[in-house]
Amino acid sequence: RETLLKFKHHLKDPSNKLSSWNATANSNCCQWDGVLCNNITSHIAELHLNTPLPTFHDYDYEVYEKVYEEYTRRAFGGEINPCLVDLKHLNYLDFSGNLFASIPIPSFIATITSLTHLNLSYAGFTGNIPSHFGNLSNLLYLDLSSNELLGGGMPIPSFLWRMTTLIHLDLSYSGFMGNIPSQIGITPYQIGNLSNLLYLELGTDFLFTKNVDWLSSLSKLEYLDLEGANISHLTLPSLMHLHLSRCTSPHFNQLSFFNFSSLLTLHLFYIYYPSSIVFVPKWVFGQKKLISLTLPFNNIKGPIPDGLRNLTLLKNLDLRRNSFSSSIPNWFYDSLPHLKFLNLSFNFLQGTISRILGNVTSLITLDLSHNELEGPIPISLGNLTSLIALDLSRNQLEGPIGELPRSLEKLSSLRTLILSSNQFSGNPFESLKSLSKLSHLDIADNYFQGIVKEGHLENLTNLKIFYASRNNLTLKVSPNWHPTFQLTDLDMTSWQLGPNFPSWIQSQNNTLKYIMMSNTGISDFIPSWFWVTFSQANLLNLSQNHIHGEIGNTLTNSISISTVDLSANNLCGKLPSLSSGVVVLDLSGNSFSKSMDDFLCKNQDKQMELEFLNLESSNLSGEIPDCWTIWPYLMDVNLQSNNFVGNFPQSMGSLTELKSLRIRNNLLSGTFPTILKKTNKLILLDLGENKFSGTIPAWVGESLLDMKVLILRSNRFFGHIPDKICDMSLLQVLDLAQNNLTGNIPTCFKNLKAMTEMNKFVDSLIICSAINYTNIYMDYSIVGVLLWLKGRGDEYKNFLGLVTSIDLSNNNLTGEIPREITYLNELRFLNLSHNQLSGHIPRSIGNMGSLLSIDFSRNQLSGKIPSTISNLSFLSMLDLSYNHLKGKIPIANQLQTFDASNFIGNNLCGPPLPISCSSNVKITNFDLNDKGSNKHGVNWFFVSMTFGFVIGFWIVVGPLFICRSWRYAYFNFHDHMWFKLQSIF
Repeated sequence: RETLLKFKHHLKDPSNKLSSWNATANSNCCQWDGVLCNNITSHIAELHLNTPLPTFHDYDYEVYEKVYEEYTRRAFGGEINPCLVDLKHLNYLDFSGNLFASIPIPSFIATITSLTHLNLSYAGFTGNIPSHFGNLSNLLYLDLSSNELLGGGMPIPSFLWRMTTLIHLDLSYSGFMGNIPSQIGITPYQIGNLSNLLYLELGTDFLFTKNVDWLSSLSKLEYLDLEGANISHLTLPSLMHLHLSRCTSPHFNQLSFFNFSSLLTLHLFYIYYPSSIVFVPKWVFGQKKLISLTLPFNNIKGPIPDGLRNLTLLKNLDLRRNSFSSSIPNWFYDSLPHLKFLNLSFNFLQGTISRILGNVTSLITLDLSHNELEGPIPISLGNLTSLIALDLSRNQLEGPIGELPRSLEKLSSLRTLILSSNQFSGNPFESLKSLSKLSHLDIADNYFQGIVKEGHLENLTNLKIFYASRNNLTLKVSPNWHPTFQLTDLDMTSWQLGPNFPSWIQSQNNTLKYIMMSNTGISDFIPSWFWVTFSQANLLNLSQNHIHGEIGNTLTNSISISTVDLSANNLCGKLPSLSSGVVVLDLSGNSFSKSMDDFLCKNQDKQMELEFLNLESSNLSGEIPDCWTIWPYLMDVNLQSNNFVGNFPQSMGSLTELKSLRIRNNLLSGTFPTILKKTNKLILLDLGENKFSGTIPAWVGESLLDMKVLILRSNRFFGHIPDKICDMSLLQVLDLAQNNLTGNIPTCFKNLKAMTEMNKFVDSLIICSAINYTNIYMDYSIVGVLLWLKGRGDEYKNFLGLVTSIDLSNNNLTGEIPREITYLNELRFLNLSHNQLSGHIPRSIGNMGSLLSIDFSRNQLSGKIPSTISNLSFLSMLDLSYNHLKGKIPIANQLQTFDASNFIGNNLCGPPLPISCSSNVKITNFDLNDKGSNKHGVNWFFVSMTFGFVIGFWIVVGPLFICRSWRYAYFNFHDHMWFKLQSIF
């Protein structure tokens, strides 16, 4: 007893689980929690001081973050006092699942030689395994898994093969890794000496077992978990459970590869085949005792194999995340009558869901999501009365759900129903209203329509997660409606909830953590009770409504919701104050008062955790406040399209985590912000459409090496383009248009590797990932910018990562187009128009096979259009107008489809120009803006033509302004002729 009390004194017990360890209240320590004594001698025999780990399944409604917080409040910590050595008869010690943060495994444990059971898994231990553990000669059970052990210089300590009494050994994910000699990184063959083992788990990402011949000596083995092994043959007749991950074998498909006669569960994960052909190994179909088969993440191709019909005892079948591409055969449902858990998600399965599905009445969970299935849900689905979870999302299923009420009503045990991203129609709540056990409902992104009333929802008393966004549904309830459910997650985006703010949401109290009511027709102010009721929410999205008023008038305290999106509303007044825990704030597209001084500078005494800030188009003006030092975690700042003036704030240099900065379309001035030299993690910088001046500094290419998008267009920069820009090897978009840049185009552009080398793994999105991951709903932002491509400005966001573009137009660049620029064979958009470029178009331009758009117009280019330009088969826009080009336009399908205006102002002939190259007519070169021309005389032809047009225009139009009756008569005649022409054509 005294030993236990001394041990407790050094232990951290935040939830007071050991409150019964009190000699005053109960002197019999054998009755204390976690203590078991020998029934005869009353000696302490077992200490159960473990903490159950948090569990989080796909279909749980509990948010993992909440579950984990509860776990940390229950787990033990602190120090493990060596006084336990006094317990001479202790044979069972379990410290698993605790938080002994970064302390080594206590060496004194090796002296408790009476131990037969030792579990230190998931306990946070680090360092070496004490070498004296080999003295535990009575040990039967040893679990050191999921710690951060260093292994004492060896991945698996040599003392293990002396512990021949072991029947259970788990060393998985224990940190056997690091800078160790390569010859040591092999599982020691001496493990084969542990011939009594029933359970062996060595799974880890960093421990590679090249030789597993020693496994054959483990003839009693029943459970084996192995990772990273090269297996040639296995004969384990007693094995019942086999888990192989990232293993390879040259004979994997041979029937004789494995000799298992007792196998019950088989898990093959990321199996590597010697060839590119990927299949289910034949020997699997011979394991007729199998009750569980999981084959995820193996890229298995082709149809679902017929051999599965041999496994008639299967209760669990998991084929998710492969590449099966057939329909689901009918035999599949008939041959597996005992199936309880079926997962075929993330494949390419086609066809319809067979009505024979209804024969598998034992099913508890069914996941067919993320495939290409089509057609209606079969009525026979109603036969699956044991079904708890059903996921059919991300297919092409269709049909009115409302026509299947009798089928769905029978699924009385259903707790999770996910039908999102299909083509279902009708009013689903006519069928769903009877599913009283439903806790997770997701019907988002379909074609559902209709009115949802209180009666449709009153039986859903267990509902926790409700995702029903982007349909055409309207909620009509009384103002005093109190739902019978208590939600944690709510997404009603694109419902019709307005015009009044929905008061029923107040009844959800503090349970609601995820609130999505974007584009719901709300034309009201946000009531004051809302901010109080949901102050602990994780996410709030009320964007794209007509919410008005000042947020500050309804806030009693600072906003504390970690992610807030109120964009595209009619909010006004001052920007709201934030608590330090807000991570994401989007207030763009509103009409706030002019200054952001209070918002940015008010709380100088505390450090803010904000990472994403979007104030685009928010009617802000004045100077950008110089108070950024308290916002050190900001990584995405969007202040574009406001009316900010003055210089760039110096304190922005403190934003060392900044990855995206967009200040386009303001009135900022001064030179290029030198302070940005410190923000060397930037991947996107948009300073376009301001009044910055001076030269572009060379350090941009030296300090901002992660840059992918650099936009400086429509400013007043002058001087040469610095060669150092060519060192930005990740640069995908370079926009320096509409400045006063001079000199030649740098020949070093060929070094821009992102425009020269094809990356098969490039992402279509450019993402800023969160730093602290404090918010489980929003841990990244997708950045977008306005790009002027193909002559027009468009917002690029979802495909920005695929864009490669150089725009140097509207400057004063001279010299020739460098041949080196044609090395950019992954460049898609090239605009050099409105400069003073001369010389020939490089003949090697035909090598730029990815080009979609070329604009060389309004320069002084000469010579012929190179015939190689016809090699650009993806070209959809070409403008060579107003140069000094001559000769025949090359013959190519796409060149002749371009408008003739793209070639005028030259000495060119041939289609699409109406000038034949065989004609003797002289081709006149008109330069309408005379940019760079040496002709300064008056062209009287144009003067007289303009004068005549003006006189004629007012002779016709003038009387229409003076005489109303003439004007009515003219427009009546115009309308009459228009309708007459419509009737003809």
